[in-house]
Amino acid sequence: MKIKEYRNQFIQALTSMYGEGEAESFFYLILEEKQKLKRIDLALRPDIEISGEEIMIWNSILEQLKLEIPIQYLLGKTSFYGLDFEVNANVLIPRPETEELVDWILESQKSKVESQKVKILDIGTGSGCIAVSLAKNLPNAEVFAIDVSEKALETAKKNAKLNEVEVTFIEQNILETLDLGQEFDIIVSNPPYVRNLEKEEIKKNVLDNEPHLALFVEDNDALIFYRKIAELAQRNLSDSGQLYFEINQYLGKEMIDLLEEMSFKNIELRKDIYENDRMMRGAV
Repeated sequence: MKIKEYRNQFIQALTSMYGEGEAESFFYLILEEKQKLKRIDLALRPDIEISGEEIMIWNSILEQLKLEIPIQYLLGKTSFYGLDFEVNANVLIPRPETEELVDWILESQKSKVESQKVKILDIGTGSGCIAVSLAKNLPNAEVFAIDVSEKALETAKKNAKLNEVEVTFIEQNILETLDLGQEFDIIVSNPPYVRNLEKEEIKKNVLDNEPHLALFVEDNDALIFYRKIAELAQRNLSDSGQLYFEINQYLGKEMIDLLEEMSFKNIELRKDIYENDRMMRGAV
């Protein structure tokens, strides 16, 4: 069968579930990963054949997509801040909103001279997307990353190696940590923040496949991680050190109140590309 013919079948099979545009994007992602071909190759060589064995692989992926398993998990990779990352069921798939958080931190460092060292801690690193992206873009940075999940840290370590950066990874339960044992210029975290009451807003492919440990908090204490991390930041940020958070879009006011009560200065709340309250910063 010509791969161009299979393309039409593949897109048609997924259009009712995902829409034609997303179904087509899935096809070209798989084409590049499994066939090592790009869209332009198909346009220039419309007669490329696909073998029966290759069709079996494509059909297997197609059936899993029908079950709403994320394409990133099926391919075992994704892109974040222009870098490649391995992903699997032990880590969240990095979101575009988190790229904005990384960009904000990098923006804050532009005024620093190149020789000026900066020490960064990423709490709840997951795939390592924040820590690795910061290490890649800040050659003067010493980057540390904490996660409670041993399996998540295995993935994060692979991603640091994949992107040729040095990150010190630490397996640690932040809720049971009294002191971090050293000072940092920047502490950043994208902790679990989705309340159980918001589960109905979460897409089925996320709810059924991504790790709940990294997603959800109890309704009666939605800020548990933020409070704990802010307490640690009070003890472990250097003079004029900065704390960055990705936050629940519905809890912007509560987060401002929390940091104000804890005497953080220069508190700033920012919206993401979708105009939701999504990230904030405070200084000690």
